[in-house]
Amino acid sequence: MNLYFMKQITTTTFFFLAIALFSVITALPASSADKSTVKQIGSKAIEAKIAKMTLAEKIDFIGGYQQFNIRGYEHLGIPEIHIADGPVGIRNFGPSTAYPASIAIAASWDKSMAYKVGQAIAMEARAHNIHLMLGPGVNIYRLPITGRNFEYMGEDPYLAGELAKHYIQGMQGQRVMANTKHYVANNQEFDRNHTSSDMDERTLHEIYLPPYKASVDAGVATMMTGYNLVNGVHMSEHDHLNNKILKGDWGFSGFIVSDWVSTYDAIAAANGGLDLEMPSGAWMNQENLLPAIKSGQVKLATIDEKIRRILTTYDKFGYFSEANLKQNFTLDKNYVRHTALEAARGGMVLLKNANNVLPIKKDSIKRIAVIGPNADPVVSGGGGSSFTEPLHPKSLLTAVEEIAGQNIAVSHHAGIFTGSPMPKDIWQHSPFYIYDGDKKVKGVKAEFYLGKQLLGEKLLEKIYPQVILENEQLWADKAIPKTNFSVRFTSYFTPQESSYYSLAGQGDDGYRILLDDIEVISAWRDQGPTTAKKEIFMNAGQEYKVVTEYYQAGGGALIYQGIKKALLNAPPSEFKSAAITVAKKADLVILAVGFNPQTEGEAYDRSFELPYQQSQFIKDISAEHDNVIVVLNAGGNLDMKPWIDDINALIMAWYPGQEGNQAIAEIIFGETNPSGKLPASFEVNIEDNPSYHHYFDDDNDKAVFYGEGLFMGYRYWDTAKIKPRYAFGYGLSYTQFSFDKLTSNQQRYTADETVNINVTVKNTGELAGAEVIQVYVHDKKSRLVRPEKELKAFTKVWLEKGEQKTVTLSLNKAAFSYYDDESHQWLLEPGQFTILVGNASDNILLQEQIYIE
Repeated sequence: MNLYFMKQITTTTFFFLAIALFSVITALPASSADKSTVKQIGSKAIEAKIAKMTLAEKIDFIGGYQQFNIRGYEHLGIPEIHIADGPVGIRNFGPSTAYPASIAIAASWDKSMAYKVGQAIAMEARAHNIHLMLGPGVNIYRLPITGRNFEYMGEDPYLAGELAKHYIQGMQGQRVMANTKHYVANNQEFDRNHTSSDMDERTLHEIYLPPYKASVDAGVATMMTGYNLVNGVHMSEHDHLNNKILKGDWGFSGFIVSDWVSTYDAIAAANGGLDLEMPSGAWMNQENLLPAIKSGQVKLATIDEKIRRILTTYDKFGYFSEANLKQNFTLDKNYVRHTALEAARGGMVLLKNANNVLPIKKDSIKRIAVIGPNADPVVSGGGGSSFTEPLHPKSLLTAVEEIAGQNIAVSHHAGIFTGSPMPKDIWQHSPFYIYDGDKKVKGVKAEFYLGKQLLGEKLLEKIYPQVILENEQLWADKAIPKTNFSVRFTSYFTPQESSYYSLAGQGDDGYRILLDDIEVISAWRDQGPTTAKKEIFMNAGQEYKVVTEYYQAGGGALIYQGIKKALLNAPPSEFKSAAITVAKKADLVILAVGFNPQTEGEAYDRSFELPYQQSQFIKDISAEHDNVIVVLNAGGNLDMKPWIDDINALIMAWYPGQEGNQAIAEIIFGETNPSGKLPASFEVNIEDNPSYHHYFDDDNDKAVFYGEGLFMGYRYWDTAKIKPRYAFGYGLSYTQFSFDKLTSNQQRYTADETVNINVTVKNTGELAGAEVIQVYVHDKKSRLVRPEKELKAFTKVWLEKGEQKTVTLSLNKAAFSYYDDESHQWLLEPGQFTILVGNASDNILLQEQIYIE
């Protein structure tokens, strides 16, 4: 029942077991969880509502309003619908339960856990009367630097699809609509609004579409289009992918939603399958669509079909009979919090454990040093629209202190100065001024230009009291276009005391900040709201010229500029020496490093290297101490070469949510046995990844061809006969498992028969734990080139010490088929196939031959 090993039975354990039992009882499939309370009005009543709507009402209805709502029409009995960001918690209503990032859910390889996370998020959504949660995210992990990898479920389409399917069923079983995103191939964040993901048809169908098809099979209510283009067409207007494949071939009955400000043309979007433009009808509005309908460019029936899809989906969830989801609903706060903890435990991946240094025995050490920028405060999630402010944050330092107990001294040092935490008032109270003759006047001078490069004739010169400007504030003057403009802000700053100061900016899109004509912050790229800061020593009474240059390239407009005294009394370099001193006094060093919401997030791609010179920091600490454990926060792989051989243990913690540090501390001390497996291959060098050579728009033609085709991730490593640093599906445990007796129910099958295989797994170690059985298929001979093997089934099994279980897994026709781009269909060629079973893609332990006629 409970997949996680607890070292000893305590009162807390019994509580968790009771919660786990409760979760089994309440985790009903979507077809039964709330069916008794869902009353539908039927298609005739829906058609009557559509018939009563005026044309203006119809057009207004397919554009969102108030940022996260779908408008209601009380006189027609159509309820207002509320939406919130996901997929790892509710972002829009202040602090909420922060669940592990989706990449960590994928690392659990646990379908029941994905179900429970979807269910728990929906329970909290109901408590806020939220009808639609924006998740799950299933874009495929191609390269580790993609800014939103942490929001997705890894490199394999089957793994992502199965976990998304269960997440959706858990969520929608609570009468909360799920939203699979970002359809399709939004696999990079750089210049995402303008870059086309170009690929051949077979690659599209075998790698990038399957998780969305699995979502449709699960009955997902809504699908969100990506910002990007695919093969030259924006997804919000992609007739082939939206109308023909999604709504046609797959029979998707829900409605398609645009990502926020990802619509680019009214007529193309209306005809291209988009049903609801968010956050407003910026394009699909009366001004654009009324004349298009009159001229016949858009048919009225097309608009009616959008409304029909939306209202029919409402009806499936019973919103016409009861739209208030919090009515008679009581949130079980203990259950949702425990789900976040259980999910964090299951997704931790132990990548290295030299000489079995972990778990730590409490009676073997007296002093522990918890060092690093991510030790305190909490790093629960990546940046961007998925970030959820934790309701119950707990730092790794606090979690280690609590589990270590009174007999172990725990010390702490940040070690790396990453910049003062960004105070909320840094923007509002920054004392910038300009000169009015010889007189100093508070404010900044703004000079506007057409285009992104601050060139040509000046459109406008204006004085603002401060640089806290967004959207309508920047567009207030008619001289400023809605898009494609740049502005230079000039001001001065004089500190009152000599100290380090944080100079900070935030922009959507690009910006850079110069201090006395020297560039100190550079974020000159298309991006969503992105923050950067720099700590600089300034002398009291000295005047500093501050220039911020900004451009807006599309969508929202935002630029902030601020300065404040930093929480720093010495040069940043002194942090390292102080941390080394703390480390030398300890018996064990836990190094908490990695990325955070400011260095990995939406709308930009991150570096492969650790930020803030953390790689050198790990080397320096390791040189002074021979018992170092690294805990890593990141959405994917990074450059480990400088330090991986110098440390004893490595825990891949991803972004583990609000309970994640509790799970890490439990793993370190052996109260939880790690059971996570990598959902993506970890290369040694980023250049080794085949996608690296087909990722960047080097010729600036706004098109990126996925030249690696099918051969990305483990499919490439297998075929190229090259070993990555850590393989797809890899992860260590504190116990050992053996696989035995792989058998199939028969040796010869017809194409439509299900292949059932049995595998016996035994826990041969000293501790209880969980193992993931991974089933791959190899096609012995094919008309088209196929990968060496592909994941087609998996399950996670909990085993007590010495226990063994025989597990049955099923493979259907799809497991043996490939997509034929000549006939434009999936084909199963008769012939011999090999069933491969192991616990990692590079550790196949059993195999069986079958023949399909």
